[in-house]
Amino acid sequence: MHTWGKSIISALFAINACAAWAQPSEQIERGKYLMNGVVACGNCHFARGDKGQPLLEKGLSGGMLFDEPPFKAYAANITPDKDTGIGKWTDTQLAKAIREGVRPDKSLIGPPMPMEFYRHLSDADLAAIIAYLRAQPAVKNEVPKSKYNMPLPPSYGPALKEVKTPATSNKVKYGEYLANIGHCMECHTPRNDKGMLLHEKLGAGGMVFNGPWGASVSRNLTPDVSGLKDWSDAQIAKAIREGVDRSGQHYKPPMGFDFYKTINDADMGALIAYLRSLKPQVFAGK
Repeated sequence: MHTWGKSIISALFAINACAAWAQPSEQIERGKYLMNGVVACGNCHFARGDKGQPLLEKGLSGGMLFDEPPFKAYAANITPDKDTGIGKWTDTQLAKAIREGVRPDKSLIGPPMPMEFYRHLSDADLAAIIAYLRAQPAVKNEVPKSKYNMPLPPSYGPALKEVKTPATSNKVKYGEYLANIGHCMECHTPRNDKGMLLHEKLGAGGMVFNGPWGASVSRNLTPDVSGLKDWSDAQIAKAIREGVDRSGQHYKPPMGFDFYKTINDADMGALIAYLRSLKPQVFAGK
């Protein structure tokens, strides 16, 4: 893990302290927990330098490049700046962009924004995330326009109406919800030659991610012997929170363990219960 990665969460909290609110509301606190934890929006939307290091003073002002054969995409500026960020967007427009991938001008947000998973965000948690974003300092940062060498779909599905947060008493169901809004399977599920997720191999890993860190391969999250079958709950929690496997090896980015370290024990238990419930899959990597 890069040494600069360890400072991301503390930097986020420092930025929060400069925001315009003195006594955060319960809603903003929930948004802060989600954004700086399982949803980990800053893992992509944090402004970065030429070596991938976070530019802490620029916060969530975007610009991170995703250079893949099907697209050359840049993470958007999601600070409340009125010219280069989301400052002119209404809450309704912002909600539609986050959960349905549709901007105010009706254009579609393309990959790597994990729209298939963000559609699961409940109304309450979506409102909390929006409240948190509104509370951040506005940062002027013009982000280049993304270019796609592939057709985008007409939409990511029908317009959403009401989405409720699952009861925390059902650990597996709530854990699935957390995994969805944390888009875990976006990286830990193999894809076909058209880039579509192979849902029949959900969680089997094997995706290769190239970056300043070199190449990293997503691991198998299912209860197969090539996955997490022989791992204890404590070992899984340590891997998620600290990016360290049970042999002591450190994982590489883009795993957002700098954010996942803030996931509380109850939510971590639900996530692990969900992973244990998955259909065992043989590791899809090489």
